[in-house]
Amino acid sequence: MDLESKIKKMGLGHEEGSGAPCLKCKDKCEGFELHFWRKICRNCKCGQEEHDVPTSNEDDRKVGKLFEDTKYTTLIAKLKSDGIPMYKRNVMILTNPVAAKKNVSINTVTYEWAPPVQNQTLARHYMQMLPKEKQPVAGSEGAQYRKKQLAKQLPAHDQDPSKCHELSPNEVKQMEQFVKKYKNEALGVGDVKLPSEVEGKAAGKDVPTNGERGTPATVGAMEDKLAGQKASQYCCFRCKLSMKEGDPAVYAERAGYDKLWHPACFVCCTCGELLVDMIYFWKNGKLYCGRHYCDSEKPRCAGCDELIFSNEYTQAEGQSWHLKHFCCFDCDCVLAGEIYVMVNEKPVCKPCYVKNHAVVCQGCHNAIDPEVQRVSYNNFNWHATTECFLCSCCSKCLIGQKFMPVEGMVFCSVECKKKMMS
Repeated sequence: MDLESKIKKMGLGHEEGSGAPCLKCKDKCEGFELHFWRKICRNCKCGQEEHDVPTSNEDDRKVGKLFEDTKYTTLIAKLKSDGIPMYKRNVMILTNPVAAKKNVSINTVTYEWAPPVQNQTLARHYMQMLPKEKQPVAGSEGAQYRKKQLAKQLPAHDQDPSKCHELSPNEVKQMEQFVKKYKNEALGVGDVKLPSEVEGKAAGKDVPTNGERGTPATVGAMEDKLAGQKASQYCCFRCKLSMKEGDPAVYAERAGYDKLWHPACFVCCTCGELLVDMIYFWKNGKLYCGRHYCDSEKPRCAGCDELIFSNEYTQAEGQSWHLKHFCCFDCDCVLAGEIYVMVNEKPVCKPCYVKNHAVVCQGCHNAIDPEVQRVSYNNFNWHATTECFLCSCCSKCLIGQKFMPVEGMVFCSVECKKKMMS
């Protein structure tokens, strides 16, 4: 009975988001269906993050688990029911009166995430300094962007062995040690402050930290005092441009208090994307998102997208693969020792290539085998044989000869072209 319930639970977990529409493929996708071990949809081959899957609860669990056993436990709360740590996102709701002729209506804006500072003016100013299309306003393009970056930058399978496909006990142990190491040495959460506050911290003065934030009155008074000042000695660590003393700045504790970033400059050094919810990894003087920090430490399987903890893996086409995951992207057959063709950086077996991807010969109208020679011009292709690459008028073989292309036809001379086109 226990075994049956476990299998059922695994099945239900696998079906999460089943049928959700693809935001990228639209009607071309029949709905999200998770591949057995790849992190993609069986139907359209897009990732789960490209589908309209409601994931906020799962995302909060994932980030909660990331912060567990770290100094950021103030950002999580454990559920009484199962003890699972949940991320306590700071949701900011702004209400602004909008004058409309005789009546005054209330315009409410909800940010699905906002920096956890007590001074709402500072938080609002931070949001306004982000690109508008990346501001996580509920129901907006920015909220969708945040959701997508949570999936990309902080994949659950980079920290939770139970989210990985068939790890050995030794691989599980190695992964747990790896996660513990990066939590201790690299993981951090950015904080939003005024530059002068961070300067005080760098000088060793007693300035409120993550757990001890200043009162709204104190921060507000400091902001008002500095708002009128134009520029300062402060400059952004990334863009090197000066920062206004009254503008919010992001600092990262692991980087040291002598470094500041503009809100829009607090990005991963590899992908250049905003660090989602200011969650960063610091290594060798650079900011990384979770995914690219892990990539800098471990090889990642191009098949299942998981980090590789096994000593045995293969490298092909400039990528790394678990031995069991170097498979055809279309039919999942193992490609070890088999002929394959790369299609959009994915390996495809020869039968699937001929069936699904091969170009068609303009001469015989059959698919062109990937191993045979062909002649290509623009989007048209021919077998490089005396039977297929012929003048469309007189059937003269054109291999090694000059030819005149007209749409899908080729001619050996102006006369043949005139005859055919007249």
